[in-house]
Amino acid sequence: MIPPELQGGSTLRVGSVPYLVARPLNFGLEAEPNIDLSFDVPARLIERLRSGELDVALVSSIELFRRPGYSYLAGLAVSGKGYVGSVQLFLKKPLAEVRTIALDPASRTAQALVQVLAHIDPELPSDLNFTEVPLGQDPRATDCDAWLRIGDPAMFELLGESIPYYNPSEAWARITGLPFVFAAWIVRPGLSATDLAPQLPAFHSAAKRGASRATAMAEAAAADWGLPPAEIVSYLTEECQHTIDPSVQARAIELFGAHAKRHGLATESDPPAAIHRCD
Repeated sequence: MIPPELQGGSTLRVGSVPYLVARPLNFGLEAEPNIDLSFDVPARLIERLRSGELDVALVSSIELFRRPGYSYLAGLAVSGKGYVGSVQLFLKKPLAEVRTIALDPASRTAQALVQVLAHIDPELPSDLNFTEVPLGQDPRATDCDAWLRIGDPAMFELLGESIPYYNPSEAWARITGLPFVFAAWIVRPGLSATDLAPQLPAFHSAAKRGASRATAMAEAAAADWGLPPAEIVSYLTEECQHTIDPSVQARAIELFGAHAKRHGLATESDPPAAIHRCD
């Protein structure tokens, strides 16, 4: 049965992140019929999804394993098959000497990824201590040996300051042979593929439009930021993947969830359901 709030062509409440990396997925989505699109940082989007304020949100993939009943849109994601510049562990000292890491509170998936890698990557020290700073506080300003930074601010530090770094998604791909899915369009419990069928094509249309405009988006962002255009274009069009083989996406998400559960970073072990587009 379709929930009352979605009957009769009612509006689907959708949330996305205000970062360049998401623009190829949400480009023009706000203009689609019966879509109400809003923007927030990932941690706040998760709060809104959990409370029922949002129906679908482009949020951290770890959330799929922290509450029962979620599903996600198959084939669409913010993912990377290797190095991704917008998620970095910046180093104040050589990696082998790092003992304390301050975690950017904006992304729970990036936090969990670094903590999973502490268990599975031999290149990381085995006795790491992690501190999540409050939302709005700068992790770099804490007393730590390294800090996790995500999103556009990570690109500013990376390209503007040339700080030494460890790249988590590159490490994940090296160890697992799979891309890392940072964020997916996660659907709140209670909504099924049938419920979403009228609006599902809108998400795929937005991704198609975004792919055709990704280079222009990256060039415009580089001009605004005063950063090298070639670097930002490479980041958005090569490092980041916005469409992904659904079977690869499922394997990557499920493996990450299994590691997270094993190390106490998730509570749910059942693979989440994928909602596929029916053409």
